[in-house]
Amino acid sequence: MIRVVLVDDQALFRAGIRMLVDSQSDMQVVGEADNGQEALAVVAEVRPDVAMMDIRMPVMDGIAATTALLSRPNPPRIIMLTTFDLDEAAARAIRGGASGFVLKDADPEFVLAAIRTVHAGSAVIAAAATHDLFGHFAEPETAVPEAFHDLTEREREIFALAARGLSNTEIADKEFLSEATVKTHISRILNKLGLRDRVQLVVFAFDHGLTTNP
Repeated sequence: MIRVVLVDDQALFRAGIRMLVDSQSDMQVVGEADNGQEALAVVAEVRPDVAMMDIRMPVMDGIAATTALLSRPNPPRIIMLTTFDLDEAAARAIRGGASGFVLKDADPEFVLAAIRTVHAGSAVIAAAATHDLFGHFAEPETAVPEAFHDLTEREREIFALAARGLSNTEIADKEFLSEATVKTHISRILNKLGLRDRVQLVVFAFDHGLTTNP
């Protein structure tokens, strides 16, 4: 059972997401909060697997709450909720460790898929959208870490495609590989670079000027 906490200052929105989540046999809403400060207490109490976090809230916003939660041991995976697909606040939250973002008007099926994906640890939430997001709000480039040079030539090719937001299936088709092989390469890349997931790979690429155009 995937344990979910909802953090949003709009009670009606929370009620809708709660109904959606609780309608599934493999997930359950175990707590709610209407601001970031409340979220810290609720998460500490119920220890969810996933927190869906609104960005703009009173008392403490979602970015501050996300930063605080991720500084704790064994934090939940965090999905940011935003109204805008190109949102500088969402970019800052993801750079701070959130696993991605979901638009508030996203299809119910996408919301459920996002929760399951994050819970599984893949965090391939709108990787292409994340690429576009950081294309608009990229920060100045920093030196490429030595660890990047430890990647094999094949791993660098896979890295470049993943950094553009391509899914495992799309990379497999483009490189004439099996999806299992691509998944293995991605896992090795993340391990070598000390990254948590695909979203953080996109952030890493933008931070160090390693993005390429399609």
